Amino acid sequence: MARDGDPSQGVLFAGLMLTDEGPKLIEYNCRFGDPECQVLMMRFDGDLVDLLSKAAQPGGLVSAAPVRLRPQTALTVVMAAKGYPGTPEKGGEIMLGNPNKGRVFQAGTAIADGKLVANGGRVLNVTAMADSAKAAQALAYAAVDAIDFPSGFCRRDIGYREVAREEG
Repeated sequence: MARDGDPSQGVLFAGLMLTDEGPKLIEYNCRFGDPECQVLMMRFDGDLVDLLSKAAQPGGLVSAAPVRLRPQTALTVVMAAKGYPGTPEKGGEIMLGNPNKGRVFQAGTAIADGKLVANGGRVLNVTAMADSAKAAQALAYAAVDAIDFPSGFCRRDIGYREVAREEG
């Protein structure tokens, strides 16, 4: 970007899809992607506020602040409301339970009559971190299974390629 006369500093999110012809760019944004950000935040080892503050300053101060990531693997499973990606069903009650070693990031939720309910398409992002993709996958799905969300669903194949690669 600097070479093209448009220097930038900060976050540049590239949404990619793997195809038979190789990776293809689907979208890019000057913000963190969601739910992609959750795996980054779990692995980030530093002061995010300091890093973002430096990125907001003129003069490239962010280059002096190295980004450190923990070596573990993080994996996120999205729990969506029935009807997603079309018209999601809103209002379904969610009981979070005990995610144990997972972390639940709320995305499309609201409080109605004192209860946590679905209020969008991608409702929860359930993330876990471990020393391998297989272990992170197991922890994430254990956390998903601890959540009572009758009007929600999730894919059960998240991370399968990396787990297969690990198993060799």
